[in-house]
Amino acid sequence: MTTTERRRTRFSVAQRITAGVTLMTVAVLSLVGIVLYTVESAALERRITEELRQEIAEFRGLAESGIDPDTGEAFESVDRLLRLFLERNEPASAETLFGFTTEGTVLYQGGADPLLRETPQFVDRIEGMLAAGGSASETINGVEYRFAVLPLTAGGAQAGFVVVHNITAARSGLQALMGTYALSAIIATVLVTASSSFIAQRLLQPVTELRTAAQSISGGRLDRRLEASGNDDLAELVRAFNAMLDRLESAFETQRQFLDDAGHELRTPLTVLRGHLEVLDPTDVDDVEDTRVLLLDEIARMSRLVDDLLLLAKARRPDFLRLEDVEVGELLAEVGAKASALANRAWAVDPPPATVVLRADPQRLTQALLQLADNAVRHTVPGDAVRFGADLAEEAVELWVADTGPGVPAEQREAIFERFTRARQEDPSAGEDLGAGLGLAIVTAIARSHGGTVTVDASGPGATFRLHLPYRSRGET
Repeated sequence: MTTTERRRTRFSVAQRITAGVTLMTVAVLSLVGIVLYTVESAALERRITEELRQEIAEFRGLAESGIDPDTGEAFESVDRLLRLFLERNEPASAETLFGFTTEGTVLYQGGADPLLRETPQFVDRIEGMLAAGGSASETINGVEYRFAVLPLTAGGAQAGFVVVHNITAARSGLQALMGTYALSAIIATVLVTASSSFIAQRLLQPVTELRTAAQSISGGRLDRRLEASGNDDLAELVRAFNAMLDRLESAFETQRQFLDDAGHELRTPLTVLRGHLEVLDPTDVDDVEDTRVLLLDEIARMSRLVDDLLLLAKARRPDFLRLEDVEVGELLAEVGAKASALANRAWAVDPPPATVVLRADPQRLTQALLQLADNAVRHTVPGDAVRFGADLAEEAVELWVADTGPGVPAEQREAIFERFTRARQEDPSAGEDLGAGLGLAIVTAIARSHGGTVTVDASGPGATFRLHLPYRSRGET
């Protein structure tokens, strides 16, 4: 074993599962912590702003009343107004109320914060805002404050009411909360890691036994099955493994049958090409022209067969559909206009009974409906009616194509949707079926890719093919 191989197998599956669960837990808890911090921080900001606004509003209300509650008369001065309001109001936590009087004295109510009382930076900032008022933030000696200033004027003298909130102190509670959360998250991560390691080892024990048994099965032998006994987890795992082998064997058999059918269909046009080229007389201009037309027709048929096979091969790919909102009435109108160029038929479109919006691929639905229209053309004669329409069902819409041809025999109504199956012509006057037997298989693949089905009606003259598709009404989410 090389160094690279040893490095790749250093960690067991149980260890990798444990590591994955641990990383997932850390990621989830970290995300929850970020969300918690963001929400609580935003709530704190809103609370601080609301408290500042409330104090200013209460002071403004008292000032606008103009009546001193102690005397029942008008305030004798702005300074009296400031003193009375500070005496009668208790500020919130981490909040201080200041009154800058006309005499130059600074009054306060609340915690005696020395940074505010003794730092000229705060007084200078407030005095600079007394004329215009407003709100601002200031960091003083590493502590963040937010304050709101309401200017007051009396006899040309300037005063002001100031509400200050210590943001740093207010956030200390949030920091304590996040510290508690971080400790709880660490403990939870340790518990989840230990639990996941124990559970992973227990769950992977039957997988190890199954791997040992499966290694005895040859890679090319899909007919071998493992013996399952009992009703425990290992027995269920073995049964699931045997069921997987059944599906694989069926898939390989279907693939072989598909390749055999495709090879048979491609062999015929190639034989025609070779046969006509071998007997071609290069000196006969008419023979050359006739052969050229015939070979081009065979090449076109073979190209169509190859395109159909490729389409069916892509039908299970996730990028097969390009979904968008499709209005059924508009879709049918466009398909009807395009189908009118296929042949001389009495084409008609029946509008749906209500506005229906499909979440679908309009190009694929157009392809399916035109394929059904082409199928109707091959089984009708000039002048026969071919109609497009839609019916509403419970949480589904049915797009249908109806013709007045000979219809589909009862014994063929299921087989015609299989690959390389052609319906037998019951009406000798109808056009010859020139398809390779893939048209309805393509329609079925398109319907299934949309989560729907395709059926053919068993009653009534002619044939009516229906695409049953889930839908949502316009305006629904």
